[in-house]
Amino acid sequence: MKFVLFILLILFKNLLSQQSDYWQTHFEKSNYLETPRYIETMEYFRKFEKHSPFVKMFSIGKSAEGRDIYVLIVSKDRAFKPELARKTNKPIILIQNGIHSGEIDGKDASMILLREILITKEKESYIDNAILIVMPIFNVDGHERFSPYNRINQNGPKEMGWRTNAQNLNLNRDYMKADSPEMKAWLKFFNQWLPHIFIDCHVTDGADYQYEITYSCERYGNVHPELGNWIKNEFIPFIENEVQRNGYLIAPYVWFRGDEIKNGIVDGVTSPRLSTGYVAIQNRVALLIETHMLKDYKTRVFATLTMLDAVIRKANQTGKKLVDLINQTEKKTIDELANQKKYLPIKFQSSNEFVPFIFKGIKYKKVPSIISGKEKIVYTGEKFEIEIPLYNKPVVVDSVKAPEFYLIPRAYSHIIEILTLHGVKYEVLKSSKKFVVEKYRFDENTTWQKRPYEGRVMITTRYEIFIDTINAEKGDYLIPVNQRTIKVIMHLLEPKSGDSFVSWGFFNSIFERKEYYEDYVMEKLAEEMYNSNETLRKEFEDKLKSDSTFANSPELRLEFFYRRSPYFDKQWLIYPVSRVIKVL
Repeated sequence: MKFVLFILLILFKNLLSQQSDYWQTHFEKSNYLETPRYIETMEYFRKFEKHSPFVKMFSIGKSAEGRDIYVLIVSKDRAFKPELARKTNKPIILIQNGIHSGEIDGKDASMILLREILITKEKESYIDNAILIVMPIFNVDGHERFSPYNRINQNGPKEMGWRTNAQNLNLNRDYMKADSPEMKAWLKFFNQWLPHIFIDCHVTDGADYQYEITYSCERYGNVHPELGNWIKNEFIPFIENEVQRNGYLIAPYVWFRGDEIKNGIVDGVTSPRLSTGYVAIQNRVALLIETHMLKDYKTRVFATLTMLDAVIRKANQTGKKLVDLINQTEKKTIDELANQKKYLPIKFQSSNEFVPFIFKGIKYKKVPSIISGKEKIVYTGEKFEIEIPLYNKPVVVDSVKAPEFYLIPRAYSHIIEILTLHGVKYEVLKSSKKFVVEKYRFDENTTWQKRPYEGRVMITTRYEIFIDTINAEKGDYLIPVNQRTIKVIMHLLEPKSGDSFVSWGFFNSIFERKEYYEDYVMEKLAEEMYNSNETLRKEFEDKLKSDSTFANSPELRLEFFYRRSPYFDKQWLIYPVSRVIKVL
C-alpha cells in the first residue's frame, strides 16, 4: 500500500511539473531574456481558449502580408459579442500590445496576467466586474522582422520586431487616415466594441532616468471635462500609488521642454493620429504605458504587468459607475457640440503654467566628441533628484464650431469608406436637394511638405468662408453631426485640424489647375473685356498704377482677365465638403 501511495505521489508531482512547464512562457524559460515569435505567441494564447470557458480568441483581420491579427475576449459572462458585453454594464478594457513590435513588453506581461487570472486563478476576481480584451500583437508583420538590431536604444530582449508594418507605415500615426490594412481592421473592431479603458503598451526612447515606467493619460481637451476629472482625481492617483507600492518608480511621460532637464517636462494633449489621442476623442479612458528602454527586459515586463494589474483592479472597483460616467459624458459631448454649438478645440499648445515636480534623474555631463565634433552627453550612473516644472496646463489655440450636417459629393466615396470604419453614420440622398451651405475657398499659397510623412505629402493651408446655395445630387452623402462620433467627424472634415483629410493630402487634387489658355487667345478675349466693361477696365488700370510687379508681368496681366472670364474654373481651390446651414 505504501508503495502504491509513493508511486501516486511521484505521478502527482510529475503532473504538477508538466503543468508548470506547460504554462511557463518563453520569456520565463529564457531566463527573462527573450520574447517568442508570432506562431509560438499565438499558440500560447490559444491555450487559454482551450482551458477556460471564459475566453474567445479570434482574428479581427489580416495584415499587409496576410497574417491574422488576433484578440482574446475574456469574460466571466461569456459575453463574446459587443452587444452582449454592453448588456453586462461592466467596463471593457482593451490591452493593445506590439503596435511598435520592437517594444513588446506588454505581450509577455499579458501572457502572465492571463495565466494568473485563468489558470492559477490567484487573480480570477479580476474578471468579476470587468471584461478584458487582449491584443497580443497589433503590428504582426513588423513583429516578424525579427533581429537583435532593431532597437539601438533598448536593453533587450535578445531579438525583437520592427517599428513599422510591412508597408513601412507607423501604425501609431494611422488612426485617423487609416491607410494600412491593419488599422482598417482595428477601427472596425474598436468601433464595434467601444472599450471604456484602452491601454497601449510601449517602450520609450530618450533620456536616462531612474523610473522603470512612465505614462501618459488623456485628461485635458480631448475628453469631456467630467471624464477628465475622474481620470485626474481617481484613476491616475490609484495607478501611481499601486505601481509604486509594488516597488517600481513611475512618472508622467518624460517629454522635456527644451534640451535641459531643468527646463521641465510637458504633459499635454495628444494628436488623434496617435492611439491615445484617437481613443480620447471617442470619449474613452486612454492610457499610454512607456517602460524605460535602458532597464532590463525582465524589469520592464514585470513593471508593465504591475500597471496592467492596477488598471484592471481599478476598473473592477469602479464597475458600472465608470460605464455610466462614459455614457453620460458621451451624451453631453453630443449635446454641447451639436445642439449648444460650443466650439470644439482642435489645436493645443503648452502654456507657461506649471506645478513643481521632483524628477528622479541620472547625472550626466557634456564632453567634447571626436566623432560628431560637438558636445556629447555621458550619463554617470549616479542618481539625483531635482525640482523641475511640470507643464500640465495646455491651452487651446484653435477651435471650430459644428454645422448641422456635412455634405460630401458622391465622387468622394473613398472618404465615406474611412468614415464608416470610424463608426460614423450617414445618409445617402435618394433624390436631389437644395442646401444653403458654408464653403471653404483655400489660399493659393498652400504649401506642401518637401518629403512624404507616413506615405503622404501633408499640406498647410488657409481658407476663406463664403455662403452658397447648391444642388446636391442623388447619391451624395449627408453626415449628421448629432451622433457619438462627432469629434472624429470634425477632426477629419474640418481643414483646420492637423489630422483632417485635407491636412493628410486626401484632397490634393483640388489644388491643381487643369485648364489654361494660349496667350494669343487670351489677348483677344481680354481686349474685348477691357473695352466692354468700364468697371473692369478701371480695376485693371488702378492695379497697373498701384502694383509695379503686376504692371511689369505680361502673365499676371493676362491672368487678371482670365480669372474674371467665364472660362476660369470656379471649382479650383474650393473644398468639396460643404457645411450645411439649411435644407431648402
